[in-house]
Amino acid sequence: MIAIAVDGPASSGKGTVARRVAQLLGYQYVDTGAMYRTVGLLCQRQGVDVRDPAAAAEVARHIDFAFAFRDGALVVYADGEDVSFAIRGEVVGAAASAVAVHPPVRSALLGLQRALGAAGRVVMDGRDIGTVVLPRSQLKVYLDASLDERARRRHAELPDRAYADVRAELAARDAQDMGRATAPLRAADDAIHLDSTRLTIDEVVNSVVRLARERGG
Repeated sequence: MIAIAVDGPASSGKGTVARRVAQLLGYQYVDTGAMYRTVGLLCQRQGVDVRDPAAAAEVARHIDFAFAFRDGALVVYADGEDVSFAIRGEVVGAAASAVAVHPPVRSALLGLQRALGAAGRVVMDGRDIGTVVLPRSQLKVYLDASLDERARRRHAELPDRAYADVRAELAARDAQDMGRATAPLRAADDAIHLDSTRLTIDEVVNSVVRLARERGG
């Protein structure tokens, strides 16, 4: 069985697509974004400065992660605690962005991420999966959408926020992800590009499942 890497910018739909592909194929789903959010959450709880690379990496190194599906939803465990809801707040999201730029934090999580992908039967999404985490994965997908479409999707989830603010934040996140020195967001040379701007989730999921089965998934 194969490992599937799904990369792309924020609100491109990669998390939703990766989860559904994993369920359809009977694979494990690994949400690397949730891992960074968990590091951010635990740094906040422990009073650790998320701007301190060494301190944040120390937190990351000692987290025992586990993932499971419950009633079709992904459940994220950290040291046995279900943190699925706690890691989704905007404050934690900002902390996740802060810790994710630190090379020591990324290094601390890299070994675990690679171990999870080594045996195959896994779908992993993030921003550097096909380029850094699982460069030998049998299927790499780079899922994108226009900035306006991604902003529309995010605004639908945050209707109390102004669309212009949501769009500006996504543009800033893109610049940060693509411009960071360590593991920047980019498509692997052998990645399949899928633009979801005018596609439904079902259309994207079906495309990825078809590609996976063509490669033995």
